Amino acid sequence: MPLLGGIEAGGTKFVCAVGTGPDDFRAETRFPTTTPEETINQAVAFFKEQAQKEPLAAIGIASFGPVDPNPASPTFGYITTTPKPHWAQTDLAGALGRALGVPVGFDTDVNGAALGEYRWGAAQGLDTFIYLTIGTGLGGGGLVNGRLMHGLIHPEMGHVRLPRHPDDPYPGACPFHGDCLEGMAAGPALQGRWGQRAETLPLDHPAWEIEAHYLAYGLVNFICTMSPQRIILGGGVMEQAHLFPLVRRKTQELLNGYVQSPEIIERIDRYIVPPGLGNRAGVLGAIALAGQEIK
Repeated sequence: MPLLGGIEAGGTKFVCAVGTGPDDFRAETRFPTTTPEETINQAVAFFKEQAQKEPLAAIGIASFGPVDPNPASPTFGYITTTPKPHWAQTDLAGALGRALGVPVGFDTDVNGAALGEYRWGAAQGLDTFIYLTIGTGLGGGGLVNGRLMHGLIHPEMGHVRLPRHPDDPYPGACPFHGDCLEGMAAGPALQGRWGQRAETLPLDHPAWEIEAHYLAYGLVNFICTMSPQRIILGGGVMEQAHLFPLVRRKTQELLNGYVQSPEIIERIDRYIVPPGLGNRAGVLGAIALAGQEIK
């Protein structure tokens, strides 16, 4: 296969890599997401250095958003209404494509990670599933009938509204909606509510029951609307592995036997799962997006 480049463009850091898949992962670099000019220039420098060893056929970008993923749009490849300072209306795909002279595949970070899991990870053999990342933000994507989710724009699963936990006075961290799913369950919400990062909270801390409440309500909404064959939960918050059984149990409680599927009733531990590709799901998904540009 031709050599491909991938960028997992996160609001906190960029991860850039070259290869053709998880078994051919040749080089990787990570750097903080600062200003668009500085960050894009760092990515361009990495790929130009790698292309001296072997030319790149295409690159893929799996980006934080909101973004414009419509190839027919005049703002295709832009980061649009993000609250991240300096990044709103940034032409990310165009800048990289012009600098590197190769085709660019572009989608959301979560759709990219979902594509990586579909190709090589926990969603192999499925055609309808969702991937959620719970970290600095909370976003969702996936495939329906074998196609990445697009429509009016792209899914914004982190901004669904849901019932508050009865013991939770926290107003929410989302600058647009306050107490949406992202505002109540992403990493900044945990830190804002408890005054410390998720990984520093003890296992018996009440934070985890409240976190499972919000995540399970979100999953029930998605199960009842999209009927996914599997749900993959990634991101830094879900590196706290003890959250998985709490979320699974709460999801079953909220569904209350209504969805009569063995996946929910008997095999919930194989239905709500971590990414098969671990923390490389995003950048490998970006490489998979690049691969779609040369077919």
